[in-house]
This record gives sequence, C-alpha cells and structure tokens, in this order.
Amino acid sequence: MNTYLNPEIAGSLTGIGFKARQPVEGSIAGLHRSPLHGLSPEFADYRSYTPGDDLKNLDWKAYARSDRFYIKRFEEESNLRAVFIVDSSASMKYGGPDFSKYDCAATIAVSLSSVLLKQRDAVGLAILNDRVQEDLRTGSTASHLAKFMEVLQQTKLQGETDIGPAVAQVADQIYRRGIVVVLSDLLTPLDRFYESLGKLQYAGHEVIVMHVLHRDEVELPFKDSVIFKDIEGEEEIFAEPWAFHKAYQAAMEEFIQETRQRCQFCGIDYLQIFTDANLSRVLSSYLHNRQFAGAKTHRGRMASLGGSTGSDNQTLDSPALDPRAGQSSESE
Repeated sequence: MNTYLNPEIAGSLTGIGFKARQPVEGSIAGLHRSPLHGLSPEFADYRSYTPGDDLKNLDWKAYARSDRFYIKRFEEESNLRAVFIVDSSASMKYGGPDFSKYDCAATIAVSLSSVLLKQRDAVGLAILNDRVQEDLRTGSTASHLAKFMEVLQQTKLQGETDIGPAVAQVADQIYRRGIVVVLSDLLTPLDRFYESLGKLQYAGHEVIVMHVLHRDEVELPFKDSVIFKDIEGEEEIFAEPWAFHKAYQAAMEEFIQETRQRCQFCGIDYLQIFTDANLSRVLSSYLHNRQFAGAKTHRGRMASLGGSTGSDNQTLDSPALDPRAGQSSESE
C-alpha cells in the first residue's frame, strides 16, 4: 500500500523548513511570527513608556539619545497550523494506478506535513470533491501523521469537481489564522472556487494553490483517433486530436495563465506541478524561495470572475473557460 511518505522527498525538505510569510496564531513556541506581542528575540518596534510597564523593557540607549522613555516590543513566536485541502474528484484518477494526479497531490501533502510536524507545527486535512468527504482536525503528534496518511489512502476518488463550496465550508471550520494549501487539478467551476479563496483570505489565512496536472492534459499528445471518456460522467466521444490540437493547447494555456495571474494579483502562491516532475526538486525549490521572500502583497482579495479584485478598480475579467471541456477525459 502506498503510504505517500517518500523518505527521499521528506529528507530533502527537512533541512529547509516551511515558514509562514505572515503572522499566524498558535499555542506553543515555534518558528513563526504571531499577531500577539510578547517577549522573544524578534524585535518588533518601540512604544512610549506608560506607568506600570516592566522597567526591564526600557531602552536606555533610546533614552540617552532623546531624553524620553521607550519600551521595546517583541513579536511573540508561534507554532503554525496548516490545513491541506486535497481534491478527491474522479478527474484526479487520471495518470493510471501507478501514480495518478491524486497520488501526486497526496505525496506532496504528506511530505510537507512531515516537515511541519518536525517543526512542532500542527497539520490538518480536508478531502473533498463537490462536498467535504473527510475532515481531519489539526494535530501535531507523530501519530497524527499516520492518521493523516490513513485518511488519504482510504479515500475513494469519485464525484464531480466543484470544490468551491466545499473549500468555503472548510474555511468556516478553521478558527485560527494559518496556512491553507489547496491541491487540485482545478478542473472546477472557477467562479465559486475563487470566491472560496477570497473567503480564506478574508479570515487572515495565507493561501497556497498547488495546481496538479498530468502532462497529457496540457500537451494532448495523442496522434491517432481515440475515444475520450468523461471520468466524472458517462459521456464518450470519438475524435481525432490532430483536428483541434492547437486550439486545445491554446485554451489550456489560457486557463493556466489566467489562474496563475489571478493568484499572483491577489497575493496567493501558485505552483503548477506535473505528475512526472521531480517532487523533491520542485518542493525544495519552492520552500527555499519562501525563505528569502517577504510577505506577500496583494492588490485585492480573490473574488469571482465577474468581480473587481482591487481598490484600484483593476479586474481580471478574462473569458471564463470551461476547464472540463475535453480536459478531464482519458483515452483508450
């Protein structure tokens, strides 16, 4: 049975670590900035002294320069709570029994979770398609990772991809700000999905979208006449791919670009991952870049395709594609 825990991948990530870019709320000392202020080695700023303040926090050098009393404030460090949302719709089966899109997403979720748990952080898991199938609350023990993998292994891939409402439901159940990682092929109605991301941002969470695709879905490498079967339904169609190869690739590229640009515009990390990619290299590079990148800035929270995404009235109203048109099919 595939445990989704690849020692090579997990080992390559442990030395890098997974750090939040924005303040998070936790209950134990950790690696991440907290919105609360307390005593820690991380200096935050100064404030004027008021009677009753602890004198040990007075900055005497500042007093010598200005003849006024200032108190040093420090940022309290906190542990991180990360929730992984994994798409379990039928389209995630594509890629075969050896390593499907779902296998790729599950491997990524387990690998990153193992890193977080070693940092004394907490991880949770939500499995969903058009509804929430499983909801594993956050935990930070070694045994929690075993339960995490067990839930992923026992998940049945079924149903249509409409993860927007389910992601919004998960957002209502996360009470402390942290990181939410969405792993999906995004072959879903994008309007509702974007609204759910906006809801997560409004709650103060850092959002990461990992777009998991099989290379066939982008390149359409089929040359001969084939029968395309809808994985999420019963429809079949006989077609000759050469007749619409260029149009399909252009539509798929537009879909990917539109999603990437909207995420970047709204301060959401977007990472496209192919199932045949070297996950150790891809994830190591991503985590390494996070170490040196500052807090994400956005020009507006994520909204539906028809809405404005920023106070500067800029919008991303590109034509809404139906990403399931010809993309969630398998050839025979």
